[in-house]
Amino acid sequence: MLNFFGIHVLGRDTALSSGSVIEVFARVGVTEEAVRSTLTRMAGRGLLERHRRGRKAYFALTPRAVTVLQNGHDRIWRTGAVNRDWDGQWTLVGYSLPEAWRRERHDLRSRLTWGGFGILQNGLWVAPGVVDVAALLGDLGLDAHLRVFRGTVLAPTEAGQVVESAFDTVAIAAQYRTFLDRWSPPGALGGDPLSGQLLLHTDWLELVRRDPRLPAEHLPADWPAIRAEQLFHTLARRCAAAARAEAERILDTIPAPFPSATP
Repeated sequence: MLNFFGIHVLGRDTALSSGSVIEVFARVGVTEEAVRSTLTRMAGRGLLERHRRGRKAYFALTPRAVTVLQNGHDRIWRTGAVNRDWDGQWTLVGYSLPEAWRRERHDLRSRLTWGGFGILQNGLWVAPGVVDVAALLGDLGLDAHLRVFRGTVLAPTEAGQVVESAFDTVAIAAQYRTFLDRWSPPGALGGDPLSGQLLLHTDWLELVRRDPRLPAEHLPADWPAIRAEQLFHTLARRCAAAARAEAERILDTIPAPFPSATP
């Protein structure tokens, strides 16, 4: 759902009616009940704002959601899936949270994974390159429980060992091969550009969210992320215009600002 709003709302200052969102997601087999429940949960977690016009409910992105989606957009279109310019630096985050803080622990781990970190050992996560940890984790309110470092490996430790220990490269490569298997055949986008675009972007964003962008020099020469990224860009551009036209046809929107909105 967040990915859908990223494609069709990010940067446009508009809100979408729940009814039109339901219509789009029906095309990919998601029920009306599931769509309404997801919209409500996302509003409750500060990712969407609800606005009313008569009997209709419209949903817009919050500043928090815009930040998350812009980060995802940058990961897809600017940063890329392959790290060819690693400078040898690592960012490390250590933490210790009370056992009862299950949600906080889940949120922290999810955010670290999104930021490209892997578990080096219990309570210690590592990511290649320079990561702005304050921006990544600052809003979680856990600063007092974190310890952040940056540096390089020293003998007898080797960078390749860190990659092997902290990251499951076999699983990461398998995910890219699954993407290639699904989206390489002719006609993989299907006949509906809007649903094809949504599924394609969602698959790809899930991949790059999990991919820590490991240094290319410590990965196999035939690393499948290279081919998968090329395929995604080709298909995304191929369906963009038709999907945009279909979205303009069926999406019910209201423009920002929302002077009479009801949160």
